[in-house]
Amino acid sequence: MARISPLVAIPPLAFAGLAAMFLWGMGRDDPTALPSALVGRQAPAVPATTLPDKRQLTDADLRGGEVTLVNFWASWCPPCRAEHPTLEALTAEGINVVGIDLKDPEPAALRFLAEHGDPFAALATDPQGRTAIEWGVTAPPETFILDGEGNVLHRHAGPLIREDYTNRFRPELDKALAAER
Repeated sequence: MARISPLVAIPPLAFAGLAAMFLWGMGRDDPTALPSALVGRQAPAVPATTLPDKRQLTDADLRGGEVTLVNFWASWCPPCRAEHPTLEALTAEGINVVGIDLKDPEPAALRFLAEHGDPFAALATDPQGRTAIEWGVTAPPETFILDGEGNVLHRHAGPLIREDYTNRFRPELDKALAAER
C-alpha cells in the first residue's frame, strides 16, 4: 500500500486557515458604526437649492435653537423608502426634521414626496453629491442629530427602522432632547 506524504495536507490546511482569517476580519467591524469627524463640530453648509414649492433649507435653520435632524435621502433609495414613516412620525412628535435630497432627478423627488408625504420642515437638493461629501455621507440614508447651535451630536448611517432605530438612534435623540430642555 502506498503511503501519502503528510505534505499533501499543507495546502488544504493553509487554505482553511486563510479562509478563517478572512471571515473573522470581515465580521469584526460594523460599517454603520463608522465614526464621523463632524461629531462635536459645527455642521457644514447646506446647498442653496431646493425643489419647487418647498421651503429652502438654510444654514440658519441648522442653528435655530432646537434639536434638528438632517436627513440625506433619495427617491431611488429603497432604505430611504423604508425609513420614511419613521421620519413622518418624528415630525408628528414635533421634532424638527430637515432633508437634503441626494443625486435625485427633480421630478422623481417631487413624485416621491407627493406619494409618501413630506416630513421635512425645509429641504435642500444636492444634485452632484458635493454637500454629502462635506458631511461625510457614504450612502443614503444618513441622519445627523444637531443641537440648537448647529453642532453635530450624532451620525446614523442607514435607515431609521426596527432595532437600529430603537437601540442606536432613539437613545441619542432622547439624550439631545433632554439636554435641550
